[in-house]
Formats: sequence, structure tokens, C-alpha cells
Amino acid sequence: MVAIVIDDMGIDRPRSMRAVELPAPLTLSYLPYGKDLPGQTAVARFKGHELMVHLPMEPSGSADPGPDALKTDLDAPELRRRLAANLSHFDSFVGVNNHMGSKFTAYRPGMEIVIDEMKKRGLLFLDSRTTAQSVGAELASSAGVPNASRNVFLDDVMSSDNVWHQLGEVEKAAVRNGYAIAIGHPHDNTLNALAQWLPTLREKGLVLVPL
Repeated sequence: MVAIVIDDMGIDRPRSMRAVELPAPLTLSYLPYGKDLPGQTAVARFKGHELMVHLPMEPSGSADPGPDALKTDLDAPELRRRLAANLSHFDSFVGVNNHMGSKFTAYRPGMEIVIDEMKKRGLLFLDSRTTAQSVGAELASSAGVPNASRNVFLDDVMSSDNVWHQLGEVEKAAVRNGYAIAIGHPHDNTLNALAQWLPTLREKGLVLVPL
């Protein structure tokens, strides 16, 4: 089984729509500050894709994760308020994964709140694994929250050759483990490669599944 998650959806509208037009079922993770998310996600659902919220979290560096991001210097009530706000922009999503978050996902008190809210809401947590120190999957498992962790990043290096190499790594991981979870983004090289690669899965003994 292969699950392909496309992050950063909903901001670049033309490329997000290109992702929606790819063979289903993909798992499309929308940033909560995108425009017209109810409309965008309704089309994605109609096309057979699964939805997630790409939850902005504090990184270790100076990059800006976006408005209402979960940060380590916020108190519990503000973290819960921001989490609720981020989950209010569209519906029919199955869970969340972290946008950035290399600092926050390693922050146990904050992640305990995230996992608690996932449990209350019946949602899953996908750990994007932006740091090896993340406690997300461990806390989710302990709390009985459905969870998974990313195996392969498709486009950390955005060259076409690298994306194809990483798709090969997805195939190997799926054969080795029985499943693989890959995360990519709506970049031209990624979308072009997926458009060619997804139709070949069946002949390779692989099946595309939602997360």
C-alpha cells in the first residue's frame, strides 16, 4: 500500500488544482489560511481524495509557519484556541499533520494538547517527521489516537531527478514494510512525476490508498 500526502494545499490555486486532478485517492493536506477552502476542498472530495489540515507549528529556525501557528511560548488556553481556529476553515477532514514544527513537535506539553484535541475530535495524527526528536507519534499511540509517520519526502530537493529517485524509495519501502507514506508538495516537478508514476502502481504490485 502506498499513501501519497500532498502538503501546502490551498495557497497556490493553479498547482493545488493540478494536484486535485491527479489519480485518486491522494491525501491532500490544506493549510488553514488558504482562500475559499470550503470550495477548494469540496472539489477535492468530489474527485475522490482524502482531506487533512496542514497544521502550522513552530520550526527550529526563523521561517514563518503562518498565522495562528502553534508555538512553544503559548499557554494551554491559547494553544487550544489556535488549534480550534485552524480546524474551523473547512470540514470532512480525517486528521492533521504538522506544517514545519521541528521545534513544536519536540515540545511535549504542547503536543500533549494537540493529541488530546485529536482524541476528543476523533481525528488522526500524521507526523511529518520534520525532526527526529518529535514526540507526536509516541504520544498519539499512548493516547489511542490513530497515527502514522512519514517514510519518504518526495521533494526536499525540488529537481525532477530527485523526485523520481524518491518515488523509487517509496516503492522499496512499500515492498519492505507492506506500506509507505510519502509527503510531497504542489511543485511542478512533483506533480509532473506523480502524473506519470501513479498509473504504473498496479503493474508494480502496489495499490494507492488514502492515509
